[in-house]
Amino acid sequence: NAQELTDYMTMAAKISPEHPVLIDKYIVGKEAEIDGICDGQDAMIVGIMEHIERAGVHSGDSFAVYPPQTLSDEVKHTIVDYAMRIGVELGLRGLYNIQFVIDRDSRVYVLEVNPRASRTVPILSKVTGVPMVAAATRIMLGETLSGMGMAPGLHPESRLITVKAPVFSFSKLTKVDVFLGPEMKSTGEVMGTDTTFLAALKKAFVASGMRPPRSDKPILFSITDRDKEEAQGFARQMLGMGFDIAATDGTHAAFAANGIRCRLVPHEDVVRALKEREISMVINTPTRGKLLDRLGFIIRRTAIEFNIPCITSMDTLAALLSVMTAQDIKEHCIPLQEYLNYDKEP
Repeated sequence: NAQELTDYMTMAAKISPEHPVLIDKYIVGKEAEIDGICDGQDAMIVGIMEHIERAGVHSGDSFAVYPPQTLSDEVKHTIVDYAMRIGVELGLRGLYNIQFVIDRDSRVYVLEVNPRASRTVPILSKVTGVPMVAAATRIMLGETLSGMGMAPGLHPESRLITVKAPVFSFSKLTKVDVFLGPEMKSTGEVMGTDTTFLAALKKAFVASGMRPPRSDKPILFSITDRDKEEAQGFARQMLGMGFDIAATDGTHAAFAANGIRCRLVPHEDVVRALKEREISMVINTPTRGKLLDRLGFIIRRTAIEFNIPCITSMDTLAALLSVMTAQDIKEHCIPLQEYLNYDKEP
């Protein structure tokens, strides 16, 4: 709010009066990123990865899918065009990563340009078969893309679908808040690959350690005001799936007022319920992060410490529910020796 902004700016001026404060405008939309190789004259965009969480979650903490599932051909063309022109204009020689946000009107904005390898390089290298690090190293030693037989532009998209999932170490980092935001908190990533998006997504969830909630214990909702309306749809969906819903005071009042059946877990009782494992999953979105004495932080930390799944993004919850409600997801185990030959099949 206005007072918090005034306090923050005053504090920043006292700490460093000689340096300006950077103010970013938040754009509501979807994020995507590319990994590319540039030789200073041409650029090859190895792949575009579309984030599942909406803008505002750090790219390292987002689920991401390759090839993109909802981006239009026009948006993908714009992303590739921007990425190639930026790489050549900057005279980059080697690997680079660019992150974009696409707003509700399909306008593409550049968020940041990183003239280095990103953590998705190993994933895209494995999925596409492009030896990105080897190629970039040879370029840094004087070779060119054309000299290595690599065509500029977007590399042909794989017929296989891959989902990258973040992995966290919150159980070891006891004072780190688990909610997802602009600051990266993941310590690794895993990937799931299959012939369909839902199968790849399911594999990614399993590999990251995210397990579905048990049906014999309620799911706890503790939602900030801005997310309560969206959360109601998920609560109704989970009730329809046979789960019981519990909620803390404010969320319970909002759910009950809209006819959603749920059990009240008062603020003073919620930590005990978590410690005694009366809850199978926590759905919590924070009002204000990083404050160690706030109930939301305590709920999230207690859930992690007692090995209870905790989701802090509505988009992650939507992705999990899409897997849980899908009928007959057919998972394929593709032998390693056939993996890169899959796209060569007719």
